[in-house]
Amino acid sequence: MAHENVNPTANGHTAKILVVDDEDDILDLLAYNLQRDGFDTLIARDGLEALDQAQQHHPDLVILDIMMPRLDGLETCRRLRQDPRLRHIPILMLTALSGEEDHIQGLDVGADSYLPKTSAIGVILSQAKALLRGVERLEQPPTLLSIHDLEIDRDRYLVFKHEAGERVELRFPRKEFELLHFLASYPGKVFSRQELLDRVWGRDVYVVDRTVDVHVRKIREKLGSRYIETVKGVGYRFAEQA
Repeated sequence: MAHENVNPTANGHTAKILVVDDEDDILDLLAYNLQRDGFDTLIARDGLEALDQAQQHHPDLVILDIMMPRLDGLETCRRLRQDPRLRHIPILMLTALSGEEDHIQGLDVGADSYLPKTSAIGVILSQAKALLRGVERLEQPPTLLSIHDLEIDRDRYLVFKHEAGERVELRFPRKEFELLHFLASYPGKVFSRQELLDRVWGRDVYVVDRTVDVHVRKIREKLGSRYIETVKGVGYRFAEQA
């Protein structure tokens, strides 16, 4: 049956989604509904197979289980984020582990969003589309932001820091980069956690408030603590002077 709803990416091709789970009924359910919605779908039954599929086919989105044989979802996510060719692919973790600490651990290794397997299929599809729309919003003409001793290159997702007469290249996972770029675009302006979630993740992506805290901590670990300031009881701002 022909698809009425085709989901192209910004460069015009049909969005390709890699679904990773060791349960065949979950794979079949997600693949069926994604294909019915017009997506191209790849499947993998463990983390090693997922990495192989991602390296071969470069999907536009990965839906990733955590508890799998051979290589679990957390390590799979970590390895995807370490691969320069794959690090910017959005990752939706879909798992039976629904506690807040599990959620934070998933975000810690680089997931963009996190849903329990008990979520309705419509919610899962909505999250997938929201993450893909987020990628499309960022596929804009190149921008280079220079602030303090930093150069933030949105076109290449690279940050350069000038220190001791050297230009040091720093690499960030996609959401960390987007959060840094957004805050640095408005130095001195205070944003609440909810505003940052809405502006960086999008209003239709479900993530908890602590998501922002996790990403700020990761940025500070790589960049230093003097660039993003905490405004107690409110949120965060990029320092006007660093």
